[in-house]
Amino acid sequence: MASLVLVRHGESRWNLSNRFTGWIDVPLSENGIREARACAKHCDAYDFSAAYTSKLERAHLTLFILLANQNRTGIVQHEHDAKYYRWTKHSNGYGTKEIPVFESTSLNERYYGALQGLDKQQAVERYGAAKVLAWRRGYHARPPGGGESLEDTLNRAQPFLVKQILTRVRKGEDVLVVGHGNTLRTAIKYLEGISDDDIAFLDLPKAHPLVYSFVRGKWQRTSGEFTFNRPLR
Repeated sequence: MASLVLVRHGESRWNLSNRFTGWIDVPLSENGIREARACAKHCDAYDFSAAYTSKLERAHLTLFILLANQNRTGIVQHEHDAKYYRWTKHSNGYGTKEIPVFESTSLNERYYGALQGLDKQQAVERYGAAKVLAWRRGYHARPPGGGESLEDTLNRAQPFLVKQILTRVRKGEDVLVVGHGNTLRTAIKYLEGISDDDIAFLDLPKAHPLVYSFVRGKWQRTSGEFTFNRPLR
């Protein structure tokens, strides 16, 4: 039975300082690297045929730690560019102990607009607790500065998930997705039919796999847990 394995990246440097990160390309912390190594042991049971991730470093490093533990080499698949066709053609090639890695901004974390880089308490002092709570826990509310709501994030990520990733699993492939808290929430919402009101409270553990399989026409979670008591850190 083919499996879809979802993994949230390990702790980042800005998780440590409780700052809004969004699309800012922040690396893992030392603890985040340890979390990814521990997660890798749980992923050993799967023979992945492809891996998907965002364009952000904290997800990349988590992914490549998982693959390294399987003695697999991830080969990033670059988009076609006529100017560099020969280079791209050879760069995208991979062999039996290698695995194609597909990156997409569709899988990037939620874009927080003007909140990005702010300490969360600073955001409360600048905009007020009620507004910040609505941005963080609402489904439709958009942060200032062109930020995305959770609904916007779903509308960006879900078509890529359905067309590029879930189709491979339904054909019988084990697929690994390493992403971010909010984009993975949107995937779980689709797979499990979670309501708009509940999804923002879903607390997804860092660097711990959630596993889904397509069984009798439905997606079923076969391994991994989450809660609906997501704290306001």
